[in-house]
Amino acid sequence: MNRFRFSDLSLRRKILGGYAVVTILLLLVCVWAIANLYRLGQASEAILQENYRSILAAENMVAALERQDSNVLSLLWGHSGNAQAEFQANAAEFLIWLGRAQDNVTIAEEPAELAAIQTGYSAYLTAVSQLNSLQEQTPEAVPDFYLETVFPLFQQVRDSCNRLRDINQEQMVIASDNARRVSAGAIWSTLLIGAVTAVFGLAFGLILSDHLTRPLKEMAAATDKIAAGDYDVRLGSQSGDEVGHLAGKIKAMSHTLQEFHALNVGQLLAEKQKNEAIIQAIDDGIVLLDGQCHVMTLNPKAMAIFGVSREQALGRHLFDLTRYQPLHDAVKQTWENGRFSPLNEEQATLTIQQGEKTTHYRFSVSPVQLEPGHRGSVALLLQDVTRLKELDRLKSEFVMTASHELRTPLTGLSMSVGLLVEQAFPRLSPQEQELLLAAQEEIGRLRALVDDLLNLSKIESGRIAMQREPVPVRFLIEQAVSLLQQQAEEKGIHLTGEVGEETAVVLADPNKILWVLTNLIANALRYTPPDGHITLATHNAGSLTYISVSDDGEGIPLEYQASIFDKFVQVQGRSSGGTGLGLAISKEIVKAHQGTIWVKSDPGAGSTFTFVLPNVVEN
Repeated sequence: MNRFRFSDLSLRRKILGGYAVVTILLLLVCVWAIANLYRLGQASEAILQENYRSILAAENMVAALERQDSNVLSLLWGHSGNAQAEFQANAAEFLIWLGRAQDNVTIAEEPAELAAIQTGYSAYLTAVSQLNSLQEQTPEAVPDFYLETVFPLFQQVRDSCNRLRDINQEQMVIASDNARRVSAGAIWSTLLIGAVTAVFGLAFGLILSDHLTRPLKEMAAATDKIAAGDYDVRLGSQSGDEVGHLAGKIKAMSHTLQEFHALNVGQLLAEKQKNEAIIQAIDDGIVLLDGQCHVMTLNPKAMAIFGVSREQALGRHLFDLTRYQPLHDAVKQTWENGRFSPLNEEQATLTIQQGEKTTHYRFSVSPVQLEPGHRGSVALLLQDVTRLKELDRLKSEFVMTASHELRTPLTGLSMSVGLLVEQAFPRLSPQEQELLLAAQEEIGRLRALVDDLLNLSKIESGRIAMQREPVPVRFLIEQAVSLLQQQAEEKGIHLTGEVGEETAVVLADPNKILWVLTNLIANALRYTPPDGHITLATHNAGSLTYISVSDDGEGIPLEYQASIFDKFVQVQGRSSGGTGLGLAISKEIVKAHQGTIWVKSDPGAGSTFTFVLPNVVEN
């Protein structure tokens, strides 16, 4: 016959067995607590149900009796009115509550008091009847009869009702004390049972955890030895569960690693040299950094970018080489989060001044994983975009110059066409009138396009000064809503601004940010159907404030969402009548405020444009 051994059980059965023991102990405590709660509930029910009805009946009998006395006094003073009818109604109510008290006898003293109440009340009713007869025959004797006969009977019945109430209240106090004793006993007994169960469960848990973790500690020590290069490990776990199987696998792994270590590592060194040669030949700067932003290695292009030798760069902090905080923050964030969060175009560009020469490098950061889930380093890639920056500058200057030169002839054309419309329009044929109006409309569009191009070029080149000042976000939202509220009402669209009680104060040019908000609202008005909704909302997140404009219109197709902020981009199939530069200008204004703007849209379900502004830093 085989002998049962706990070590032969599987790890799953051991854990389930431990949980079963703890569950049984918890059930015992729960059953005991439920029993005590039931006893406490019975005691509380005795307080609430057995005596409360009698007290309520006594209180209502006193109230009805006092109203009857008031009715009798009204009759004495000649204010009969409905006093007689009210007296009869109160008498009926008194008898109803008296009947309820008689049906709810729970104390030995109650029958006597109820009999006294019934007898006294019958005498009281008889006296009141005599009083009514006496008032008809000899009215002068009525006051004395009331004071000597009716009022004493009234007091007698009221005192009996009060005694009925008092004996039930005393019984409730007794029941309350009993419930308190039951509660105290339940608390102490539950604490005792819980303490015993907790001690037993803790002892059992310690024994079980020691049995389960001892072989795991041995395996952890073995893996440390393997990591240190000592592959000759010994494991004493002989159990037949999953831990024992794992110990066998670790032994097999150590033997395999020992055999692998004995192999010729020349091939590995050759591969390493090949990879290093490839990195050295790349024309972009590559820097390998550790978690503290210290340089581990770099290629010749990176040395030329920073103007240092390999010996001067190795071990130095990245900030000492670049003096650019966004790059340092991006490396730290990539190391901590395991991924690179894209920055805007301006922040993701590193500018280096070497004498009179200025070069621009677009950087990207990515984690280098030596093993799955283990970050060994961070790779920094620097791409030279100086020529692209220069081309972008030349393009902006050309656009600004061309736009400026076009303003004068466009102004002349606009004035000429305007004079024709004012003076010669009635003498023209319908076809000529139509052509003249079309020309006037196209000239207006050209002027708007030229103005937008000039504004965009000035913002991109930094020639428009931003009058940045502390501005409450509430002011911006309210002003934007008020400017376009009438236009929204004419189209049957609900335009609202959701601003909390306390909002941040941002550092911004109020006129420029209002231009961004009104442009976003105007776009939403174009593509939101009647009875639609446009909502402006804001919320704070640390040192930033998020402002959004949401609508429930037709939305933006997915293929346009990535390029919606580019110049001259208009969604195909929409006839907005715009120049396609409004969102591009909005993007440049927000970028000039050190912010970003983006859109989230579900086709057919509306769009939400959101941009971020920095808050005012409080000293």
